[in-house]
Amino acid sequence: MPNDPYKTLGVTKAATTEEIKKAYRKLVRTSHPDLHPDDAGAEARFKAIGAAYDILKDPETRARYDAGEIDGLGAERPRRQYYRDFANSTENAYQQGRGFGSNVDPADIFAEILRNRARSSGGDTFGGRGFEAPGQDVRYSLDVPFLDAARGAETRITLPDGQSLAVRIPQGTEDGQMLRLRGKGAPGYGGGPAGDALISIVVRPHPVFRRDGDDILLTLPITLDEAILGGKVTTPTIDGPVGLTVPAGASSGRVLRLRGRGISRAGQKTKGDQRVELKIVVPPDPDAGLRAFLSDWRKTHAFDPRADLLKEAGI
Repeated sequence: MPNDPYKTLGVTKAATTEEIKKAYRKLVRTSHPDLHPDDAGAEARFKAIGAAYDILKDPETRARYDAGEIDGLGAERPRRQYYRDFANSTENAYQQGRGFGSNVDPADIFAEILRNRARSSGGDTFGGRGFEAPGQDVRYSLDVPFLDAARGAETRITLPDGQSLAVRIPQGTEDGQMLRLRGKGAPGYGGGPAGDALISIVVRPHPVFRRDGDDILLTLPITLDEAILGGKVTTPTIDGPVGLTVPAGASSGRVLRLRGRGISRAGQKTKGDQRVELKIVVPPDPDAGLRAFLSDWRKTHAFDPRADLLKEAGI
């Protein structure tokens, strides 16, 4: 089947929503045109991946595709009509007294059906009324910086026809989220309404921040003395730098929580948190004084941080 979204994303029809989302995110990273400037086919694959994900991420749209009501691009499929569809129609040429005998050529019957349909439609009209239909939705992909997605922003996209559209990125927008611009799609037919512009968001990775739901994750380097003695340090957040108290005796891997420093969504009263994982970083070239101090300390202290680990490992 052409434009099969399952094949495009490399998943089966039994795939869960989470499996589909993981497959989409993986393919986006390997096909994004900005990340693969030397790959001439990257843009086409990227658009196809976005269109496939639009179909399968929404359970209702996925069900319609599986039922054959829409195709792999989201366009409506024409309903198939068979002889039984015309059995009770006033235009049914098979009914008694409609001018066909028992030896009628089936080709004449179908020709008559087609002529009747053409007469009733009047070319561009149906039943004497003007033909009117909404325009198709059009799909785009928009690359958004991490902080713009987290804090909200406004940007512009240029459509193939040269038209420029303002796009508002809502606060808390997630990777793969779809934005809908009403009436910004293809023009309608016969005066019908225009379709919508569907914009799939690709959130660009950040070198410092990561996201887990509405929480922001960060790995914060601290010095050896800050870990041992504790103290107040500065840590970045998505809204700017803030002070963070490192408790005395902190080890690498310890996670501290900054309440309300995560993601905020429209209509949501509470914000996520920022989780800060500590990482002790020693000087690349410790001075003689520090070396001497630690050598003396090692002689008089028997602390072994691996003792429990070895015991649990059965060694």
